[in-house]
Amino acid sequence: MRTIDLRGRSLRVAELLAVVPRAAEARATALHVAAEIVEDVRVRGEEALREQAERFDRVTDHAIRVPADHIADAVASLDPEVRAALEEAIRRVREASAAQVPAPRTTELGPGARVTQRWQPVSRVGVYVPGGKAVYPSSVVMNVVPAQVAGVRSVALASPAQADHDGRVHPTILAAAGLLGVDEVYAMGGAGAIGALAHGVPSLGLDPVDVVSGPGNNFVAAAKRAVAGVVGTDSEAGATEILIIADDTADPRLVAYDLVSQAEHDEQASAVLVTPSARLAEAVAAEVERVGSATRHRERVAAALAGEQSAIVLVDDLDAAESFSNAYAPEHLEIHVADAAASAARCTSAGAVFVGSYAPVSLGDYLAGSNHVLPTGGQARYAAGLGSHTFLRPQQVIEYDRAALAQVRDGIVALAEAEALPAHGEAITARFAGDQGPQDLSGASA
Repeated sequence: MRTIDLRGRSLRVAELLAVVPRAAEARATALHVAAEIVEDVRVRGEEALREQAERFDRVTDHAIRVPADHIADAVASLDPEVRAALEEAIRRVREASAAQVPAPRTTELGPGARVTQRWQPVSRVGVYVPGGKAVYPSSVVMNVVPAQVAGVRSVALASPAQADHDGRVHPTILAAAGLLGVDEVYAMGGAGAIGALAHGVPSLGLDPVDVVSGPGNNFVAAAKRAVAGVVGTDSEAGATEILIIADDTADPRLVAYDLVSQAEHDEQASAVLVTPSARLAEAVAAEVERVGSATRHRERVAAALAGEQSAIVLVDDLDAAESFSNAYAPEHLEIHVADAAASAARCTSAGAVFVGSYAPVSLGDYLAGSNHVLPTGGQARYAAGLGSHTFLRPQQVIEYDRAALAQVRDGIVALAEAEALPAHGEAITARFAGDQGPQDLSGASA
């Protein structure tokens, strides 16, 4: 990993972001390609999906709509230890997601004047689960459980067909779907899957969904942008990111393991350490070399850590480290400092914040109870991670009786006249046309 020394420098937000850039070129290319793939699926449906499966997944003549017995077989053959872990993850995520569903709230604005805020689930959700460099049954849990907690009635799940499994979705992903009662599963991947979920594929019995969620590579993220406006989407979760703020109290070995653990996802993964300690920076660099060279995916890790998106950044103090993090807005933020809780309170822009040395990102990936589908690419400045709220729509219900409307009719008529929309006012005064009283602004009897 390269080391960037920012000590003694005062940089604006744009300058801080330029120090450790994201992989923008790959993202720009993905936008163009993904839009073409999505449009091809919209126009040609199943034919396009089969061509894409052959091109990208090396699979032909497979069952795109997964038969029910494939799911049942996967559940039956699931390793008992993995099943127990998935069931515990389901329990924890279900419990934590319940806190994300707001209760209806009614505001009494006066006698007979009520506005109720209620939250309605969408009817149908499409969940995408990656299946390229790794297998992600945990992503099944992280997407399906919040949708179910929100009250979504219909869930369709898509994951790439696997050449190593005779064109089937990976059995562990199928098993996770089965444990959650999801029986509508499709063996299709990448941008094409996002397009199919958004537009539907009649020949497969796939109806369009209302919201598409789930992580993926740059092409999946770009495909979500291509279907935005047709369906709702969660944040565009691209290549994973970790930023660690650490001081002299941090254990360099643990920091190194956490950087490497995210780098193993993808060659484009971002791993960033920000520290005011030159001693820690040097120790972490040595540990990263040792840990990275010994891990199973060492080539992938080495590529990610050598990329311009990864670095060790030296800053003057903890304030500067926190400012850097808030500007960067990482997907995952770990805090390894003496008073980690206080620092976490000041770090306001991150997909998820992991406080202290015993709360690594790996915990959040599986069994923390939090959701691991999080905004990348700096979107954490304005976007939230996935949760039950992703599948809910706030709705306002307005209830006024006659007396309550009478209290505000003059104000409504005045504002309608000010906006040159007299019919708006007339729609109010018409309700009081038979009353005796002074004339109102629209000329009708009050």
